[in-house]
Amino acid sequence: MEFIWTLIVGLIAGALAKMVMPGKDSGGIIATMLLGVAGSFVAAFLGRALGWYSHVNEGPGIIASIVGALILLGIYRLAVGRSMRA
Repeated sequence: MEFIWTLIVGLIAGALAKMVMPGKDSGGIIATMLLGVAGSFVAAFLGRALGWYSHVNEGPGIIASIVGALILLGIYRLAVGRSMRA
């Protein structure tokens, strides 16, 4: 059940990240869900590196997941934008 909850939160975080940073991106609902889940992992990694999450069971919330997804989306667009120009 926790896995399904993770996918739902990932879908919401990915969709909100795409709404905040609009543009033409490939991929549908699965890519959006993976973006949100990966953004949550990025937020958890950065939060632990900065000492924000002291307990093992602590993790990022929806806001941090959206920020992580925005970071990944920005990196993706920079990488794709450079390859399209070359």
